[in-house]
Amino acid sequence: MSLPPLGNFLPDTGGADELLDAFIEWSAAADLELYPHQEEAVLRLLAGENVVLSTPTGSGKSLVALAGAFAMLAQGRRAVYTAPIKALVSEKFFELTAAFGPSEVGMVTGDASVNGDAPVIACTAEILAQRALRSGAEVPADLVVMDEFHYYGDRDRGWAWQVPLLQLPRPRFLLMSATLGDTSALRRDLTARTGRDTALVASAERPVPLDVEYRETPLHVSIEQLLEAGRAPVYIVHFTQREATARAQSLTSLKVLGPAEKEAVKEAVGGFRFDTPIGKDLRRFVLAGIGVHHAGMLPKYRLLVEKLAQQGHLKLICGTDTLGVGVNVPIRTVLFTQLYKYDGRRTRVLSVRDFQQIAGRAGRRGFDTVGSVWVQAPEHAVENKRAEMRAAGDPKKLRKLVKKKPPERGYAHYDDKTLARLWEGTPETLESSFDVTHAMILNVLDRPGDGCTAMKRLLVDNHEPRPRQRRHIRKAVGVFRSLIDAEIVEVLDEPDDRGRPVRVNLDLQDEFRLNQPLGLFAVEAVSVLDPTAADYHLQALSVAESVLEDPMAVLLAQRDQARDELMTRMKDEGVEYEERIARLAEVTWPKPEAEFIEPAFEVFARHHPWVGHLRPSPKSVVRDMVEHADTFNQYVSRYGLKRSEGLVLRYLTDCYKALAQTVPAAAVNDRLAEVIEWLGALVREVDSSLLDEWERLRAV
Repeated sequence: MSLPPLGNFLPDTGGADELLDAFIEWSAAADLELYPHQEEAVLRLLAGENVVLSTPTGSGKSLVALAGAFAMLAQGRRAVYTAPIKALVSEKFFELTAAFGPSEVGMVTGDASVNGDAPVIACTAEILAQRALRSGAEVPADLVVMDEFHYYGDRDRGWAWQVPLLQLPRPRFLLMSATLGDTSALRRDLTARTGRDTALVASAERPVPLDVEYRETPLHVSIEQLLEAGRAPVYIVHFTQREATARAQSLTSLKVLGPAEKEAVKEAVGGFRFDTPIGKDLRRFVLAGIGVHHAGMLPKYRLLVEKLAQQGHLKLICGTDTLGVGVNVPIRTVLFTQLYKYDGRRTRVLSVRDFQQIAGRAGRRGFDTVGSVWVQAPEHAVENKRAEMRAAGDPKKLRKLVKKKPPERGYAHYDDKTLARLWEGTPETLESSFDVTHAMILNVLDRPGDGCTAMKRLLVDNHEPRPRQRRHIRKAVGVFRSLIDAEIVEVLDEPDDRGRPVRVNLDLQDEFRLNQPLGLFAVEAVSVLDPTAADYHLQALSVAESVLEDPMAVLLAQRDQARDELMTRMKDEGVEYEERIARLAEVTWPKPEAEFIEPAFEVFARHHPWVGHLRPSPKSVVRDMVEHADTFNQYVSRYGLKRSEGLVLRYLTDCYKALAQTVPAAAVNDRLAEVIEWLGALVREVDSSLLDEWERLRAV
């Protein structure tokens, strides 16, 4: 449904009553009736209070955020809307643009900035957190909306949801999630910091009720039954990207669409360019009514799947648990293939929050009277159940029945009782996940005024328990000393004209950043290389790559290809089997400059004990592309990475940022500058879907 532009309803004055009347007038014109909890949240927000909005998925939290942005525009103020992933940021950006017009809305992520000075900004949580660190209370924001606020407890990223609460006393906050748990301590703290009352607006009532079912039929049977019962679209939840894509392939044998539906989806796809190695497969999937949606895909493909799903052309969508982050894919049924996942440390049963975030996506408001959540029993349990049914009534067969055992690795037990606990349980209380990094310290030190005092205050005035605060303080002291030793930070005899007692260097480029944990090591390592060497640009590139997170799918593909080539040579040379196996075990992915990087780091670590367990990881991805003069498609094809195109693009983007923002400008010679320019152009060429969509909106 196309909504009337909200910007057309802006009142002449910005009083709370006038704003509420205008917003209700727009709601009526849009044929939207506010739920009681929406109306209460809007009233509280317009009255100047902070609001913690804890209501189910699909209950209209975004409408409350829209009302807040509407109020800020009417009052000539600024609103910032944060989300955890770039896909959701871009989705909210387009929604806000449709409501207020392209001139009033901007977007900032780590990869792109569009209309960044607009009065309404959509950005990732990390972007707002970095601005809060750099500018403190001077950040130009009067309303901060933090969507999917349960990320506050995320082990790796939670700091970005906490920092704005600590550093921004001026704006009112709207914190939204379907799975917040107990927020009493958080609300007390927010009230104390902002001087505003903080209201909890909570409701357990779903606009579309859900039925939940534990399934002991094979997965393909469950899917066929859902299609036959008219319970599509179905989102089939997997916990690895590979499984999601493989499932889509296996489902192409089903009759998902009728002839007329196939023609409709073909027309909707139109001239879309499936111009990367995975494109041919994805085209075949969507024309069969099957979508794939996960972070390993290029953004343009994810955007296509979302659009086709919104238009009703896809009946099956195979994806990962990123569905729980709130991307707008309309779903009638959520089908879990399992109830456990590997969380980076161990294989565990889903938390109550994990499960409810994903399950809550079922049921389309305005389309469905009920949504469905089906959970597949473990495969071995399904097979045992079928074997028992086949042997039913035959005591002899039952005695001989040998039950299949669960997998010994990569498995966590669950059953129907587990499902009941996850469905009926209350989400776990959010726990603080603060962290100290080089980037944080540099941002705070570089802010106007006494950044040293501000950093000290941040280290003791956060949501962490005291023992963890002490660890953060020790780490911060070590990092600060390292920055001084590296001459990135200089202690001044007198504060400068902006009141800063330290200066954050000096001769580095304007966009200098240390966003990688070992970015400082990269700076020091590059400084000892010989810039006149013929391969200096490759050496510097390898140093930069060594401090980036390993793209394991790429590295394993490199290793496997090297092993295959070695095996072929050894067979041709008649090498004995045992020796072949021994030699293959020693083969890994390329690690150029490892003989320089690893000893250099040992020296660095002795002087910088804060590095702890961190280590550089020599690898050759961008260097490999440079040495072979590969395009993106050529590289993906060479290593068979079509299922990981999004991963490859993210790595190339991270490497570009590291080269452009971490390698000091003085260390960039002509050949390295050419590599940086080429890499930036390649990243932009591979996927410019976001900017293309914005340009289309501007032209409307």
